[in-house]
Amino acid sequence: MKCRTLLFAAIVAMLPLFNAGAENLPAGNTSTQLSDLMVALQFQHIKLWFAGKLSNWSLANYELRQIEANLRKAMPRPSESLRLSQANEQLQALDRAIELKDSAAFAKAYSDLTNGCNTCHRASGFGSITIQVPVNSPFGDQLFADQVAEGRALARGTCGLCHVISDASKETPAFRFPAPSFSEIASRPSFSASDLRLLLASGHRRVGPNEAMLKPKLAEYQIDAIVAFFETLQADRAR
Repeated sequence: MKCRTLLFAAIVAMLPLFNAGAENLPAGNTSTQLSDLMVALQFQHIKLWFAGKLSNWSLANYELRQIEANLRKAMPRPSESLRLSQANEQLQALDRAIELKDSAAFAKAYSDLTNGCNTCHRASGFGSITIQVPVNSPFGDQLFADQVAEGRALARGTCGLCHVISDASKETPAFRFPAPSFSEIASRPSFSASDLRLLLASGHRRVGPNEAMLKPKLAEYQIDAIVAFFETLQADRAR
């Protein structure tokens, strides 16, 4: 428990680097600035792996863009152009795998990028710094699975008999109850995510036409996923 507490404290201490990431490093980077930037890159490298491993392609794409930007800051000198070019090839392979949502191609491209990082370390005289494909995530507070996508799929399977879940997909509910669509529910100012959470956790008595709304029997993590999907609908309606 003590080790976990220390690890969490270390991560919290480094969180500003995700935003700063040594934002505007000059051509003559100091060793401290470069070290800080590399710590940020290491965290992004970890997050990229777990996002891709769990097919959260939106998050994987985000982390890849952060890595691309920080690598350009880490290797600004003309003498490093060859290393940057090689890194770009590896990043492009990752980009293609993420775009195609190809897990096998992602794993290979990620391994190539990791090996490329170690090659760069050795060429720069830092061969003692070796990174690898992460075994465990130090980010205990982040769910790397795509919770919104899982919530959408759960909503279709659980609620789609009566409700239209996504207006864009032109779904037709199997049952013909006049149940409101999720988009319509999300647009109601009086209805909140906490209301939905309570509703999904309840027995659904006295709900719906002829009090016929089915009880979904959802686990708490499934309710969390549907609520996450619902909140994205609310945000889309507000934009």
